Parts: sequence; structure tokens; C-alpha cells
Amino acid sequence: MSTHEDFCRTRAAEARADADAAALANVRDRCLRAAAAWDVMADRAHRTDRLRADQELRKAALADH
Repeated sequence: MSTHEDFCRTRAAEARADADAAALANVRDRCLRAAAAWDVMADRAHRTDRLRADQELRKAALADH
């Protein structure tokens, strides 16, 4: 897991905790929207890391031939 993905997952967890602690519905909703956005960014970072690793493997395989 990359540092960026970790960061995003941590922020998502914090936003969910803030939502759980919120007394006002609009604050809770805002926190849940933020958590969803952080989840999207973390998923994107994970996908990017995976694609980058796959590309490096392909380049290494081509270099070996």
C-alpha cells in the first residue's frame, strides 16, 4: 500500500469518526461525503500503484529478452 493510499484511508476513517460524533445531520452528511471522497482517492491511488507495478514488470520482462 502506498503512502498516498494510506493517507487517504486514514482521512476516510477520521471523517467517518467525525460523522459518528456529529450531533447535527448536516455535519454528519458532510463528513460522510468527505469519507466517500477519500475512499475514491484511496481506490484510485491503489489502482495507480498496481498499474505502475504491472508496467514495471512488463518493462523488466522486455529487457530480459
